[in-house]
Amino acid sequence: MAAAAEKRRREGGGRAPRAKRARRGQEKEPRVSAEAFREDREVSCAQLQELLLYAALGGGRSAARPSWCHVHHQRHLTGVVVVILHEVSRLHFYQYYLQFKHLRKTFRNQFSLPPISRGFLERLCGAGSHNHQQVGKQEIQKDPIVQKYGVDKHGLSRYVLTLTEMRYHNFPLEGSSDCHHFVHSGCSDPVTDSSPLFGLDCEMCLTDGGSKLTRISLVDASGRCIMNELVKPEFPIRDYLTRYSGITAQLLHPVTTKLAAIQDQLKKLLPPDAVLVGHSLNFDLQALEMVHPNIIDTSLLFARKGGRRFKLKFLAEAVLGKEIQREDQEGHDPTEDARCALQLAQYFICQGPTKVAELNLESRLLGGKKEGDTWNSSLPELKNGVQNCAGKPVRRPSSLLDSLHSAGQKTLLLGRNDTPSFDNPQTNAGSSNRQVLQRALEEIPRSSFSVLQFALDPQHVASALVAKIGAKMRAKLASMLTVYAGPFGKGVCLKSLKRTFREYGHIRSMRVIAETAQPHVGIQYEVLEAAQLAVESLNGVEVAGSLIKVQRPVTELTLDCETLVGELESDADNAGVIYLAGLGKSLSEADLRKKLGCPADLRSVFLPTDPSSGRRRNYCFLKFHTAEGASNALSILAEQAPKGRRLRSRRAITPSRLYSWASSQAGDSGAVPAVPHSPLGTGLQEEEPEQELKKAMKALDRKLRKLYRCLPHRTLCVVLLPGTNSPRGLWDISAS
Repeated sequence: MAAAAEKRRREGGGRAPRAKRARRGQEKEPRVSAEAFREDREVSCAQLQELLLYAALGGGRSAARPSWCHVHHQRHLTGVVVVILHEVSRLHFYQYYLQFKHLRKTFRNQFSLPPISRGFLERLCGAGSHNHQQVGKQEIQKDPIVQKYGVDKHGLSRYVLTLTEMRYHNFPLEGSSDCHHFVHSGCSDPVTDSSPLFGLDCEMCLTDGGSKLTRISLVDASGRCIMNELVKPEFPIRDYLTRYSGITAQLLHPVTTKLAAIQDQLKKLLPPDAVLVGHSLNFDLQALEMVHPNIIDTSLLFARKGGRRFKLKFLAEAVLGKEIQREDQEGHDPTEDARCALQLAQYFICQGPTKVAELNLESRLLGGKKEGDTWNSSLPELKNGVQNCAGKPVRRPSSLLDSLHSAGQKTLLLGRNDTPSFDNPQTNAGSSNRQVLQRALEEIPRSSFSVLQFALDPQHVASALVAKIGAKMRAKLASMLTVYAGPFGKGVCLKSLKRTFREYGHIRSMRVIAETAQPHVGIQYEVLEAAQLAVESLNGVEVAGSLIKVQRPVTELTLDCETLVGELESDADNAGVIYLAGLGKSLSEADLRKKLGCPADLRSVFLPTDPSSGRRRNYCFLKFHTAEGASNALSILAEQAPKGRRLRSRRAITPSRLYSWASSQAGDSGAVPAVPHSPLGTGLQEEEPEQELKKAMKALDRKLRKLYRCLPHRTLCVVLLPGTNSPRGLWDISAS
């Protein structure tokens, strides 16, 4: 199960009146909305991923909009927090509903998710993958990137090649004997951390005079292509190298542009302190026959041991999540390669050597890409080519945290095996949860996307205990769906009684209680609203010539029934929903709208049917846009005195997913179990594990309350309850 909510605050400003400022602020408050009414609607894992990614990056950064919900005013979100309550399931939520006071009141709407494999959490958090959270400090210190640049983050000027490095790697240098005819770019101003970056890539063909330039692409710091030219070599071409260059004789035939024109154009485009970025850029400058003093070479920036170099294709996929130089392409796209090299340099500068080393590129190269570990993402937008990032959507072969991390987002992962408190398997989970919460309160304000993991003690997740509370939960639901009525006269007609009690909803079963001195009946309804209506309407009323008492069975499971019903009635998931019983077989949705005066506030009507025969039930649920609309409809129904059958109505009490969950737990028959005959009072020793589990649920809810109250304003918070490895486990997500 899961839940989501947004932390909000009003905004206003200027000289607008207070009411207008309030309305303006409310219109801009971010929220998530989705239509899911009286259906056990499933949201896939991919759809949940869509929500998280879009909430973190937004449409402005090319993240796909969620297909199942709408994120209002996403750009006003200040962050996203995902809380995972490991081993806690929908069973725990329903069994300890009263203990989850904050969770159910803050996280308003719920949507079911299918059973989730461990792989989903791995793709979310990066568990089991080579992500930045799992590289040890000693390994980081030994990484060639950290050994070359240190652990601290630097400005771009630190990564510009020195004269010694350029000479060692055969870059064209002014004054060199083999570069006497080369043209200088004219960029002679000193480089600063705010100097502009330009991505450069060239394609060459083999001529009688050697390797010569045939195409050049130049992109600015935002990735925009500002130069893309074909060049006619002076020497006859022996090999177009089409497989790599994409150049063909037909493509080059009409071209008249010479190298000198390209050199002049470059000199005009580049400012005096321009820094050229490329991959093995020495070959490009040799082909351009140009000397440029300020170079960042990504093949050297992402250093490897022994002087080896990563290929641009690998770096694009491992760092940026981009797929370039595909096999189905005819040659390389120089604009794509130039932009990719630029973004690699921007990522390195933004994140710093330590974060790059944490990507563990060498292991990724050896281990290869894991199938299915891809997330749609995008690169951030850069100021002056460094501070932010911009780019097209990319595919990232790692976790969502890694994707956001590579996009320049500040990510946080706490809990489970990713905090010191979980390194020791003997550590008490309660103590660990406190440490996770304490660290979260300190670090979440500095992070844009956070994942927190809380866990239960091992004794709370024992299969025997889970089975026991599951049986109790189903028994409690059966008791709450059941009412006892009586006493009746000896000659009472059961058929007439059933007709009377059916006015309040569909009856699953009806039986005569033989143990009483006078006849009583036990009736089990299909929905809790019907049982509650029968108690409220028939208790103390004369039925079949007898003044009867209508009550629920009194067991240890129903002692807090009235409290529970009151809390369920005020649940946000039931706001604006009313229950209507006593419907005729021919009463249609149009008839209902007409009877209610077709209120504009009525959003939808849910008419349940028998799952086996397809026949419509004699009750329905009406969903209104507002709670006020539901109240008005109840008043209209109470005032009306229709001819024939009377309609019974009240506020909805429970979400339909509770019944679908209980049916799935009951087996293939889908039947709710009979009311158990359990005496009041059992041994305290027997109930001790359950009492401890109850306290643990309440403690988790208190932690959620404390966490939520301390979140920065306008933070989207999603709570996931994955439960154990049960194949019938469900998650929910709610959005206010």
